[in-house]
Amino acid sequence: MSTLRSISYGGGVQSTALLALAAAGRINFPLFLMANVGDDSENPLTLKYLDEYAKPYAADHGIELAVLDRVKRDGATETLMGRLTREGSRSLPIPVRMSNGAPGTRSCTADFKIKVIGKELKRRGATPAAPATIGIGISVDEIHRANNRRVEPHEEIVYPLLDLGLRRTDCARIIREAGLPVPPKSSCFFCPFHRPETWHDMRRDQPVEFEKSCQLEDLLNKRRGELGKDPVYLTRFNRPLREAIPDGVDLLPMFDEAEGACDSGWCMT
Repeated sequence: MSTLRSISYGGGVQSTALLALAAAGRINFPLFLMANVGDDSENPLTLKYLDEYAKPYAADHGIELAVLDRVKRDGATETLMGRLTREGSRSLPIPVRMSNGAPGTRSCTADFKIKVIGKELKRRGATPAAPATIGIGISVDEIHRANNRRVEPHEEIVYPLLDLGLRRTDCARIIREAGLPVPPKSSCFFCPFHRPETWHDMRRDQPVEFEKSCQLEDLLNKRRGELGKDPVYLTRFNRPLREAIPDGVDLLPMFDEAEGACDSGWCMT
């Protein structure tokens, strides 16, 4: 059996708690792999936390935290935003909302997370005969997200937070006890699975990213209009993001069971 043991690190609360637990010797994972979907795609606050806190903390505790890009066969780095905005592209890898509010199919998690980490595990020696153990940061309150993602033949998936019976609130406490600030929720800043209040907070606190999201939605619908296809949206409200999330209006929290539906811990953890 392979001795390769790694955490899929997303830069959010659960996977940062796993980093603190590994540093304390409570779990045995000397390697953390983060698949970066692109500096133009990840939430800038996550990338800032990664550089200012996670990387130095990992290094101080003898843990390798490697950040991986999606590299194409020609050696070029591809980002998720780059794929979406590439000239002539008809690709819709993100779960945009269709006219009925339901999310469309997506390939972003598989292409920019699962495959990227799987490729690195192979490079480090994982094989179907000797699979790597890959830990996913799913806590007890999100147990419904476990066991529903694709498993590569050279991987064995485990859930350390479930084994320890830890909830998201426990994860925040563990992070603070380790002397770290609690990180923001990690995701692509333009993810269609955001809750309305997440979009509202972004419009108020991250206006640049909110405007980029609006521009992305505009571009996708311009292309779809040229092809005679119905529009798609980044919210479930069947109207453009700028209209769906009004400026300067406080929103009450609304439960959206779709948020966090990216495959089992590979996004937004």
